[in-house]
Amino acid sequence: MAIIPKALHEYINTAFPKNVCLLGSNTPEGYAQIAPRGSLQVFDDETLALWDRGGRTSSELYKDGDKLTIYYRNPELGARGGNGMLAAGGIARFYGTAEIHREGPAYEQTWENMVQQERDNDPDKGGFAILIRVERAESLMGKPLPADLAPKTPE
Repeated sequence: MAIIPKALHEYINTAFPKNVCLLGSNTPEGYAQIAPRGSLQVFDDETLALWDRGGRTSSELYKDGDKLTIYYRNPELGARGGNGMLAAGGIARFYGTAEIHREGPAYEQTWENMVQQERDNDPDKGGFAILIRVERAESLMGKPLPADLAPKTPE
C-alpha cells in the first residue's frame, strides 16, 4: 500500500468544484472510462473514497477488485507558479483497487465526509461508496510521492 501524503489530504478533500478529480476505469471492451468526481475524499492514509450516485454509464462498471486511477490536478501546487509541492503542473496520480460498499460503516463515512453539494445531488442517498486502496501514489513524472511531501521553501 502507498501512503497518501498528509500535505495533500485537505487539498483532495476540498478539490470540488475548482479542481475536480478524474476517475479512470476500464470498459469491458478495454477502453478507458474517465469521469469527473466531485465527491473524492481521503478516507484514511492509504485509501481514497468517492460516492457514486448511480444511473450513469460508469456506475455499472465498478466492481470489487477493479483497478482504478485517480488524476488530481491543482496548479497552485505545481512547480511553475505554485508552491512547488507537486511537480509538472500540480499533478498527482493514485492507482488502486476498488471496494464497493452499499451499506455499513464505509458507506456512512463516505456519505458524511462528502461535500454538501454532492450530497444534495443524491437527496435519496441512492448511490454507493467506492473505496480505493491506494497501491501507488506518484507525480506526473512517475516518481513516488513521499509521505512527508511539503511545499517547497524559497531558497
